[in-house]
Amino acid sequence: MSRFLFVVPPLVGHINPTVGVAAELTRRGHQVAWAGVPEVVEPLVGEHAAVFRCAAPPLNDPALLRPPSLRGPAALKFLWERFLVPLAEAMAPGIRSAVREFRPDVLIADQQAVAGGLVAEQLGVAWATSATTSAGFTALADLPKVEEWITERIQDLRRRIGDPDSTVDPRLSDRLVLTFSSRELVGPGNFGGQVRFVGPSVTSRPSTSGFPWEWLRPGLKTVLVTLGTANAEAGEGFLARCAEAVGARSDRIQAVVVDPAGTLSGTGDRVLVRRSVPQLALLKRCDAVVCHAGHNTVCEALWHGLPLVVAPIRDDQPTIAGQVVDAGAGVRVRFNRVSAPQLGTALDTVLDEPDFRAAAARVGRSLRTSGGAAVAAVHLEQLVRSRALSGRF
Repeated sequence: MSRFLFVVPPLVGHINPTVGVAAELTRRGHQVAWAGVPEVVEPLVGEHAAVFRCAAPPLNDPALLRPPSLRGPAALKFLWERFLVPLAEAMAPGIRSAVREFRPDVLIADQQAVAGGLVAEQLGVAWATSATTSAGFTALADLPKVEEWITERIQDLRRRIGDPDSTVDPRLSDRLVLTFSSRELVGPGNFGGQVRFVGPSVTSRPSTSGFPWEWLRPGLKTVLVTLGTANAEAGEGFLARCAEAVGARSDRIQAVVVDPAGTLSGTGDRVLVRRSVPQLALLKRCDAVVCHAGHNTVCEALWHGLPLVVAPIRDDQPTIAGQVVDAGAGVRVRFNRVSAPQLGTALDTVLDEPDFRAAAARVGRSLRTSGGAAVAAVHLEQLVRSRALSGRF
């Protein structure tokens, strides 16, 4: 039996992929724990899970809300300055306490919980990376000045909370990087030998009760429209245009629109507006997805063989949207500038042209055959064995 400690930021999309891996490790007889914000982690991992408390910047702090107009390098710098660097500093003491109490054989640090890798180095613990988006390998390739700026922030963090002599990027372990995608989606590239494409870690989640399944009318194409929880405030205009596009096609299309902020009112003509939905269950009933190109949503849609209309907003989303388009599995539109008629045309394209569904099915097969949580667990077990054989931390 080995012990595995998952270090996660207070972000649902970054915690969800670890849940299936942890369940598989537990099934294999290992002990699992998390280090993070319990109020965010526990509802996702279960009330009986071991969660070591880490501090974090107050998530309701207005200073953390990026203006919707902030894009590109400016948005990345805002993310690092206002959230990721303060998050690392806040989490570090809790991670140290978790390591000393739980004594993990391997620590698995999310890409955005950089304190995990830094503390692991400092304390001599073997560690791996949980890469909830594949964009980390390529997103900054064309932005060398931004990458240099981020590296400087990381080096400053390392001097304060890590091992000043280390040169390993805490976003990418040099021993093992679990990437919840597939080469078929990511595309060609020279990735390090430690990178393992394991596909999505799709597992059951707490159900969203009360979803009106009877609302879905047989015979109509069903579309899920979602921008994720992190983009709720920026989505009002886009969601309204999506609803308008579907309303104009209500004789053949129906849509479920996820609106966490409650910016839209009620249910329109074949448009159902909900603050939350049981996404995995709903995808089984869908024919296409309109989204912001968030990595988890894209992979879950393609897992089900669904073509996409992607409207990236910022961060890794333009990179993931590019992967979808390059794979032939979807159409890209401009988040702020796309009109309702243009959205309607994009929907018609992915719903009516068979090549998009065929490409989505092809990528979906690659995601499913990558192995998911079971293969991720095997790689983590191998890391424990290799550590024992080599004595290397």
